[in-house]
Amino acid sequence: MKKIVLTGGHLAPALAVIEELKKEGGLKIYYFGRKYSLEGEKVLSAESKIIPSMGIEFIPITTGRLQRKFTRYTVPSLLKVPLGFFQSLYYLLRIKPKLVCSFGGYISVPVVIASWLLGIPILTHEQTSVFGLASKINSFFASKIAVSFSESLRYFPKDKVVLTGNPIRPEVFQIKKPSHFTLRPSCLPLIYITGGNQGSHVINMAVVEILPKLLKHYRVIHQTGERDYPQITNYKLEIAEKLRERYFISPFIDPHDIGWVLNKADLIISRAGANIVCEVAALGKPALFIPIPWVYQNEQEKNAQMLVKAGTAEILPQEKLNGEVLLTKISQMTKNLLKYKRNAKRAQEIVRLDSASRIVAELNDLVKTEKT
Repeated sequence: MKKIVLTGGHLAPALAVIEELKKEGGLKIYYFGRKYSLEGEKVLSAESKIIPSMGIEFIPITTGRLQRKFTRYTVPSLLKVPLGFFQSLYYLLRIKPKLVCSFGGYISVPVVIASWLLGIPILTHEQTSVFGLASKINSFFASKIAVSFSESLRYFPKDKVVLTGNPIRPEVFQIKKPSHFTLRPSCLPLIYITGGNQGSHVINMAVVEILPKLLKHYRVIHQTGERDYPQITNYKLEIAEKLRERYFISPFIDPHDIGWVLNKADLIISRAGANIVCEVAALGKPALFIPIPWVYQNEQEKNAQMLVKAGTAEILPQEKLNGEVLLTKISQMTKNLLKYKRNAKRAQEIVRLDSASRIVAELNDLVKTEKT
């Protein structure tokens, strides 16, 4: 049986590729990832929960990252980098995979370097329209570099780079209402607010600041992340029962439920990671993006700008974010939903719906190349 290792911090495209790999059969898939979402906290990562539920062996790797500002975690994080490398080396020697497929993030770097030393073919995928630091490092060791957008081709060697698009998990297109969602049916617009798998504290606090006002006019599905969920649950209990019925909160939206949430939402409020941007684009949904301002090369701002240019999204800079500004922006956008929806086709042209199969085809080519 052919063995393949997937790794990386970008879970959504990895899930899409896993589903495509499963169609081929005869594969044993392993996933090297982080056990915890954040340094210094014991909140389990999304991949550590989702991957085992798919019948795939999850192997936690403990490693550090190159931080761009000094914090109390900087030195301990650097000291973990060699540990991550030797862990990766040990598991790769034990498993002996035919291929390694990386989806970026600091967790992937020691896995990729160890794979290169062992002579294992590597495909690394870059989600953003520029490139992340981890992907730049990985590109030196990878046999093949897959990118999501044509703008990214110029950043990598021509003999190694290929345009595949960013894989979109198939659940995004499945519309089956989750039985546990307690939102009361209503003609009020539905807003989905998310800060990604880990949640966003600054977005969460801006929402809490205006919660009663927001729920007078909208229904809200709020994905909070594990850290803020208990606190926001208490806030929910303090508002009127009629308003509580319009507010559904969850620390994490299950992949099987995300299709219903995204398809039913009239407006999506989110960070601007490449995966959510591509999912929103594929569905042609109006979106308000609040990019993380400190990410490498300002990649989230650039991701969001693609849909702003397509006419389906707006950007609210984090430095201007507070409850009242957020409420005003929501009001402005919901009054103009038809304008954004008319541009849906332009947004959909940005993404490739066959990206997962393209990546699997590149992986198969790497195996054939190694045999010849």
